[in-house]
Amino acid sequence: MKWLTLWLVCALVAGAAAYAHWPDEPLPIETKIDSLLVLKCERKLVLLSAGTPVKQYRVALGGTPVGQKTQESDKKTPEGLYIIDYRKADSSFRRALHISYPNATDRTQALARGIDPGGLIMIHGIRNGVGLIGRWHRLIDWTNGCIAVTNAEIEEIWKLVPDGTPIEIRA
Repeated sequence: MKWLTLWLVCALVAGAAAYAHWPDEPLPIETKIDSLLVLKCERKLVLLSAGTPVKQYRVALGGTPVGQKTQESDKKTPEGLYIIDYRKADSSFRRALHISYPNATDRTQALARGIDPGGLIMIHGIRNGVGLIGRWHRLIDWTNGCIAVTNAEIEEIWKLVPDGTPIEIRA
């Protein structure tokens, strides 16, 4: 009985590890991605080519994702129209694509309330040093307002999504 229990535990651990890192079918490198869509309520990031979805990823969001980001440290993922305006290879996370939050509307609304709208909203991989968690990172919304994918997924997104790509983030 002891050996059966040990065998079952090992099988569960192996299955969990396989799930965390099982590779997805990659998009061809020549795929032209011309916009991104984030559906917060579905926890999805969708890559679009000529308006057609070509791939989607499950994501983790800010720790309190419901509602629009209004200020620094509210742990909300913003909603609206932005662009990928630069990339950061030396991030604290496995690669990062910066989202142009706050836009002019976000800044105006924050100024009217006398608060800092925040910034540094990114699409990024898992924090450096804990990448082995893989897909399991999506069990909770853990970022400070960013959109998190696995390290393998950010590598693919990094190669396919050029700076200047529009991104729409919906509730």
